[in-house]
Amino acid sequence: MRTTFIKMTMGLGLVALAAQQLDAQPRQCARRADVVQRLAEVYGETRRSIGIARQGAVMEMFASEATGSWTITVTLPEGLTCLVASGHTFEALTEALPPNT
Repeated sequence: MRTTFIKMTMGLGLVALAAQQLDAQPRQCARRADVVQRLAEVYGETRRSIGIARQGAVMEMFASEATGSWTITVTLPEGLTCLVASGHTFEALTEALPPNT
C-alpha cells in the first residue's frame, strides 16, 4: 500500500511539473499572413490540409515534399495563428476510405 501511495505521489508530481513546463513555453503566434509567408519562405511549406476545430478555430497542416518538414497551425477566430506542432519526414498518403457501414 505504501509503495502504491509513493508511486501515485511521484506521478502527480511529474504531471504538475510537466504542466508548469508547458505554461512556461512562449506561444508562437502571429498574424496568419506572416506565419504562412514564413513557412513558405523558410521551410518551403504549403498548405496540405484544413479543418474546423472547436469554437470556430481553423486547423491547417503545411508541409514540404522537398525537405520533408511539416507544421500544424491553428488560427483563432480573432485572426491570430499559433504553431501547434512541427516535425520532419512528411509523406503524403492516399488511402481508400473504409466502406460506410
